[in-house]
Amino acid sequence: MDGIEKRILNILQADASISISDIAERVNLSTTPCWKRVKRLEEAGIIKARVALLDGRKVALGVSVFVHIKTQNHDSEWLPSFAQTIEQFDEVLECYRMAGEWDYLLRVVVEDIAAFDNFYKRLVNNVNGLADVTSSFAMEEIKYSTRLPL
Repeated sequence: MDGIEKRILNILQADASISISDIAERVNLSTTPCWKRVKRLEEAGIIKARVALLDGRKVALGVSVFVHIKTQNHDSEWLPSFAQTIEQFDEVLECYRMAGEWDYLLRVVVEDIAAFDNFYKRLVNNVNGLADVTSSFAMEEIKYSTRLPL
């Protein structure tokens, strides 16, 4: 990836709705070569998707919860089953397999405490082999970004 492509990616990370002609102008390319570079970045999977980022508070999903999970199972059969189950929960925006004290970390977004309680009950009832589940509620969002530091 060259410097022009990094500049294209930074522009798209800031505003995915920007036109190809505007991107081309900003990176000093003509429209067709710029479009080809964007297409190549998409085909390579570097650009995974173009989305609209929403303000969770304004759509009644202002509670962020970080859920730490320890499991009794670490075999190759349990993880795919766990991953498939987690995929079914719309409230889970991110899920990571971790090194250290906790095996998994989830970022969950819900409307309120009652909605989280409902999610929690469904989680523990649908995932076998959980040893410990601990939740931390975010009190304030200090920084949130989807922009990678290219």
